[in-house]
Amino acid sequence: MVALPPGVILQLLYLKERLATLTPGQFIEIGPGRGDISRVLLDLGWRGVGFEIEEETVSELSNRFGAEVSAGRYDVVRSDWLESSVNVKVDLVISCMVIEHLDEPRERAFLAQAAKVLKTGGMMIGLVPASPAAWGIEDDVAGHFRRYTRPSLKRLITENGWHCTHMAGLTFPVSNLLLPFSNWLVNRHERAKLSLTVAERTKLSGHRRVMAKTHFPPSAALLLNEPVFRPLHWLQKRYLNSDRALVLYFEAKVESEGAG
Repeated sequence: MVALPPGVILQLLYLKERLATLTPGQFIEIGPGRGDISRVLLDLGWRGVGFEIEEETVSELSNRFGAEVSAGRYDVVRSDWLESSVNVKVDLVISCMVIEHLDEPRERAFLAQAAKVLKTGGMMIGLVPASPAAWGIEDDVAGHFRRYTRPSLKRLITENGWHCTHMAGLTFPVSNLLLPFSNWLVNRHERAKLSLTVAERTKLSGHRRVMAKTHFPPSAALLLNEPVFRPLHWLQKRYLNSDRALVLYFEAKVESEGAG
């Protein structure tokens, strides 16, 4: 068992509950990083493709999902999603901590590209950083353009031809309590990245190595696991409408379908 960051565990617990209501099909994940969400989907019976721009991350994903790649259930494509020609229709487009890296024209292009590849009745799921008041060094280091509010995220979705069918704030209050320590770790270990361009920081954001922030010793898995965090998951569900949540989860469908 691999220890995951507290916020990631809470996000995955919520995502699993939402995915449990869907019939497994075909997915595209943009920016899978280390592959935690792709792992969840594959374990639930989905098959899909991950689009990733960072070469080392692509190699690690290919190794992690070697069996699924060999079986034809998963593939990793080293390509910018916005510049890729996708010739298949899928049931789900999903991304976690991706669209905040895009300027406004590319943000709109992301939604347009997602609409093109979805089957009728398909869904987009996204997780993005929330609460602009919480902006800190990690946002700068990771190459973020923004943190979202519920109104700004809903406006982005609706103004680009989508209908938001579900939105929830996640990881409150755990991530909020850990935020000062998190910022201290990032400032100590990653501040040098501020000398890079935003594009370079974005490329590296899915392949970060900060002990006690993104990576943990094996023994930490005794505490940093889903069974231990389930009570905290129940707690975060009490605050799904909180504007203080540091993560926003959303589901959306193309307007002509979602409006019904």
